[in-house]
Amino acid sequence: MTAPPGKRMGHAGALISGGADTADAKLEIMDACGIKVTKNPSEMARLLKSVL
Repeated sequence: MTAPPGKRMGHAGALISGGADTADAKLEIMDACGIKVTKNPSEMARLLKSVL
């Protein structure tokens, strides 16, 4: 969530565009699609455990 305005973040930037170019907007779209997301890397283990 540290990409400067106007910069794309990784592959998600290539997949989601068209007005939704902020990290927060991308996270909201992915969450709405049922994709589990977290802003905090320390939560990854808990998140993975919950979906496996």
